[in-house]
Amino acid sequence: MSHLPPLLLALAGFTALAFATDRQQHDLLGRPLPPSATRALRIAGAAALLLALGALVAWKGWGLGLVMFSGHASLAAGVVLGALILRARAAARAPKR
Repeated sequence: MSHLPPLLLALAGFTALAFATDRQQHDLLGRPLPPSATRALRIAGAAALLLALGALVAWKGWGLGLVMFSGHASLAAGVVLGALILRARAAARAPKR
């Protein structure tokens, strides 16, 4: 197994959790999502993170798997946060209509 599948799962999980927040829904979509969609995004995000954890623990055991999950989760969270910051800066620079 490689590091890519758990990293992509963690990235998908944090992206889903970001889309589940009211602020990001307003900023990215211009409107809030229905509560059922927000709940589904939260469940999907948590499930993706748990799958990433499970894959790493199955691959390397509890000791190293948890440490690797910490690194994958930190990297994925940083990528999602960086993308949201860049998106917010681009939106702030865009001319208002």
